[in-house]
Amino acid sequence: MTTSTNSAGTPKAPSRRRVLAGAAGAGLAVAAGVQQGAHAADLPPLGTYDVVVVGSGAAGMTAALTAAGQGLSCVVVEKAPTFGGSTPRSGAGIWIPNNPVILAAGVPDTPAKAAAYLAAVVGPEVPADRQRAFLTHGPATISYVMAHSPLRFRWMEGYSDYYPELPGGLPNGRSIEPDQLDGNLLGAELAHLNPPYMDVPAGMVVFSADYKWIALAAVNTRGAAVAAQCLARGTKAALLGQKPLTMGQALAAGLRAGLSSAGVPVWLNTPLTDLHVENGRVTGAVVTRDGAPGLVRARRGVIVGSGGFEHNAAMRDRFQRQPIGTEWTVGAKENTGDGIRAGERLGAALDLMDDAWWGPAIPAPGEPYFCLAERTLPGGLLVNGSGRRFVNEAAPYSDVVHTMYDVHDTDPAIPSWLIVDQNYRNRYLFKDVLPALPLPDAWYDSGAAHKAWTLDALAASIGVPAAALRTTVDRFNAQARRGEDPDFHRGDSAYDHYYTDPSVLPNPCLAPLWLPPYHAFRIVPGDLGTKGGMRTDARARVLRPDGSVIPGLYAAGNASAAVMGHSYAGAGSTIGPAMTFGYIAARDVAGVS
Repeated sequence: MTTSTNSAGTPKAPSRRRVLAGAAGAGLAVAAGVQQGAHAADLPPLGTYDVVVVGSGAAGMTAALTAAGQGLSCVVVEKAPTFGGSTPRSGAGIWIPNNPVILAAGVPDTPAKAAAYLAAVVGPEVPADRQRAFLTHGPATISYVMAHSPLRFRWMEGYSDYYPELPGGLPNGRSIEPDQLDGNLLGAELAHLNPPYMDVPAGMVVFSADYKWIALAAVNTRGAAVAAQCLARGTKAALLGQKPLTMGQALAAGLRAGLSSAGVPVWLNTPLTDLHVENGRVTGAVVTRDGAPGLVRARRGVIVGSGGFEHNAAMRDRFQRQPIGTEWTVGAKENTGDGIRAGERLGAALDLMDDAWWGPAIPAPGEPYFCLAERTLPGGLLVNGSGRRFVNEAAPYSDVVHTMYDVHDTDPAIPSWLIVDQNYRNRYLFKDVLPALPLPDAWYDSGAAHKAWTLDALAASIGVPAAALRTTVDRFNAQARRGEDPDFHRGDSAYDHYYTDPSVLPNPCLAPLWLPPYHAFRIVPGDLGTKGGMRTDARARVLRPDGSVIPGLYAAGNASAAVMGHSYAGAGSTIGPAMTFGYIAARDVAGVS
């Protein structure tokens, strides 16, 4: 069981409620696991493989692809009716230092720089051998995936590491993303790809790195040129009869195509219910297939890549700070912690359960909107329930939410409010709404968005003190005109300048609010998924609290405690390690170091 930390970074003692809930939950879980394990051998057999992989996200499919390449028989069991998990819903940035794609592009990375940077970002709480394993095997993971699938990758040039001022940080970035992929490669299986979180504009082929410029298309010549390039790509693909995929759609589809070529089956609608143990070793998975329970055996090991627990309200309440909700996450809806709970029943240690891959989100009707560019473009600021700024709006998104929680106990910051003016709305894309066009009425009806002709009226609408909001905006405006932010240092880091407007001077991160009407957007602690899970070692083997290994059990991705600890090194710090530790796990199962 993990503990949260206070604003100074000191661990907080877990509450009595949380201790009791954790103890009771663990006791019931162990009892259930013993009972289920006792009868698992009597279940209908569903086959025997060298490796059983649970989950078809980036971690699971990379693991399965690697296992197949080592000559092992393998099956992937997937809970959802679609494959990919949260991966196809993502932008699919991949943070892996010294990978062959960035080195070929001339990025001045070195193993020493990468090691210094990662150590500075994550600190001592993540064992050095796990950090070293990620950095050592990450480049080989990318090379392997390119050699065994149709995937190719592009450097996300200019997308800075999130803390580029730290030793080894790169202001121009290390992140890569999938190149364009033709969905026709998957044939009928394409219909089973989990849909994207946000649709790409019709007729366009858009990469993650393009969004920075598309947001500025109305006011920036390069933005207009990038938008035109995206349209040209889409036109070309249509003329060639292709089904163009980018971002997470391309990554998941490319990995799935690799599995098809390797003859690895992916069983959809097959949730994990438990892990099977014989003589103290994990030797299979109890699953539900075609509506009935069954046992699929694993000669060498089970690799759990089943994602986090973001859609499990009981687990979020048990482990995470309040207020929290399953309705604020953009993770795949099937991510309810099944693999983590199965591991816990076998005695696996859990780490980082209080944390997530956080990001400020607007609780829009139907599905939350994960805010990236919108909160960092010049002409906007974040205020808490007291009408005051409390954070650098352009800081890494995970840090913004950590700060929301840290200050909330003494000065309510959940929800917070993104305040912008009509000048901002006239200039920049907001979600998928073009500049100057109205937002959906449903946003206003739900309270996710508010609009008023004066700051006082806006304050009344969102329930913050009018005088405080006016004072905050006046101070922000004065500082923005000077191009400085002595209060929260917005613009001091190279990272702050990624989602900004180069035409705004003297600081492209800052612009005053002056043109009514004014707009406010409700901001809550959203996330891309949880980041806590089973504790693993440098070989991706699952560990007990005493450090001993649970034989035959491996974990990668959000089913395992993140190698990033409580931090976030750069764009793709979720998917990069997920793929790498999936690769490491499969090689360890195969007996390859």
